[in-house]
Amino acid sequence: MGNFSTGISNFFWNLFNRPSFLDFVDIILVAFIIYRLLMLTHGTRALQVLKGFMLLVIASWLSNVFSLNTLNWLLMLVLNNGAIVLMILFQPEFRQALEHIGRGAILDRSQRTETQEERLVNDIAQSIMSLSKRRIGALMVFEHRTGLKDFIDTGVELDAVLTGALLVNIFEPNTPLHDGAVIIRNERIAAAACVLTLSEEANISRDLGTRHRAGLGVSESTDATVIIVSEETGIVSMAKAGRLTRHLDLDGVKEVLTGIFGQSDNGNKMTIFIQDALGRIKQLRKKDDEQQ
Repeated sequence: MGNFSTGISNFFWNLFNRPSFLDFVDIILVAFIIYRLLMLTHGTRALQVLKGFMLLVIASWLSNVFSLNTLNWLLMLVLNNGAIVLMILFQPEFRQALEHIGRGAILDRSQRTETQEERLVNDIAQSIMSLSKRRIGALMVFEHRTGLKDFIDTGVELDAVLTGALLVNIFEPNTPLHDGAVIIRNERIAAAACVLTLSEEANISRDLGTRHRAGLGVSESTDATVIIVSEETGIVSMAKAGRLTRHLDLDGVKEVLTGIFGQSDNGNKMTIFIQDALGRIKQLRKKDDEQQ
């Protein structure tokens, strides 16, 4: 790596002075490789070390540009031996990355994401049916575009990874957090033991208790999807837009959860924002017309 800094300087000189089509292809390929490397190491300790190594590379190049010879000499010593040290320390991560490349998984991101979504849906659905079978009451509120911060503040904030086992543990009777609603945001449990406002609908069946009225209430005032498990009968219900759908089986619960977790991927956030803005403008114009 004796000519490493010189090579980087020549690279940038060629980039800004005589770029060609192949140069752009080269840059795109290198950028793609770096991006995939960051994605493969995301969430692991290797990512932090990789960032530190990249900072050393940049510092080495800058020291060469500004003729900081002593600093450049020291950094080059670290870089020359650093590559070998990285290979030894992170041999399992490198092997896993090579296995991903060999299986073609580095390009098959959509299939991997779909598999993770299916695994999450199956896990949560099985936990809900387990609660239903044991007749353990549960109230789960899935946040969408309308923020539920006011309701989160009434409970105990968790910010925990959403898993079926954790949901079952929260709603287990005689535990500190079992009484109240669980609010789920972006595949994480934001809070538990939350207090919801009850529905003011007068035509609700008397067979439905406070848990169902609370689920209907939050669905009336927000766009949230609510899943309710009856403590008396074990019936699984869904509340959406002020409407209650009862007697959901396993397939029905999976269908609801698939719709919930697929909304962020299938919907265009910018389109949703524009539609909301246009809707608000229409409402304001309608109010102005009525006042006039």
